[in-house]
Amino acid sequence: MSTPAAALDVITYGEAMALFVAAEAGPLASVGQFSKRIAGADLNVAIGLARLGFKVGYISRVGNDSFGQYVRDTLTHEGIDQGRVTTDARYPTGFQLKSKTDDGSDPAVEYFRKGSAASHLSVADYAADYVLPARHLHLTGVAPAISASSRELAFHLAREMRAAGKTISFDPNLRPTLWPSREAMVDGLNALAALSDWVLPGIGEGEILTGYTQPEDIASFYLDHGARGVIVKLGAHGAYYRTADEAATIAGQPVARVVDTVGAGDGFAVGVISALLEGKSMAQAVARANRIGALAIQVIGDSEGLPQRAELDALESGTTTARPNAGTAHAPAAR
Repeated sequence: MSTPAAALDVITYGEAMALFVAAEAGPLASVGQFSKRIAGADLNVAIGLARLGFKVGYISRVGNDSFGQYVRDTLTHEGIDQGRVTTDARYPTGFQLKSKTDDGSDPAVEYFRKGSAASHLSVADYAADYVLPARHLHLTGVAPAISASSRELAFHLAREMRAAGKTISFDPNLRPTLWPSREAMVDGLNALAALSDWVLPGIGEGEILTGYTQPEDIASFYLDHGARGVIVKLGAHGAYYRTADEAATIAGQPVARVVDTVGAGDGFAVGVISALLEGKSMAQAVARANRIGALAIQVIGDSEGLPQRAELDALESGTTTARPNAGTAHAPAAR
């Protein structure tokens, strides 16, 4: 059953894919066994917010295939509304392969998404009565990169929500190989950022998109273009934030062992969005973002490290300093 649109807190859209994670370290070509999980930057954020008790709606397309059913099962298991997820019998659901690393470095990822069902997302997938009652829209730079029609949907969503007076967050999530050119990527993502309230670039992304190398200058660039707050991710050093009234660097959370870096930025976005929607300060939001980002990199999988509300509350209150059963995957419920 779909959640009534008026009850939704957050809307996001994009491409959800099956993810096959290597069971052993080494080149993907030599790996013999993989475990199946779920992937998608926007979906990771949706999962993280749903686990914290927010009512989240997801807009996407999946194929009429086993991967598409897997995506739907995952949405059901995580409590994410899929009233605007379309099954497209013409095109397949995408998937990806991810290597396993033992040294904390970024894993290799290979995508199989060209011509996928989600790449055919368009403004036709927009429904005002579903989107506009929501409090907040989260966008990433991935979905606008997968096709021109999906890019049109991103801008339509942003303009409609902005006109309705709702808040918008934007994580650039650079995917240069999906764009027709570097210039198109820079222009497109900066135009989306200009429609957003909270912009969340990584320091490297900010340099590519703005030409500046210092977090203070990157933040100023986006504030000058209309953002209300900019949070620049600094990796292990934490994050720098700036608004019209304040600026500060919030130290990162120490991590004993990095297991899988993919999904850290999505966890960071979950922290920022959840805290700001709860009325917390920007400094509190960035501190939570650092904490959730740190949790995300301590387990295998793109979303497996994202906490449930009770765990986050315990960590923030100081009643616990470590998570139980770290690394346990959340398998979709059977349908």
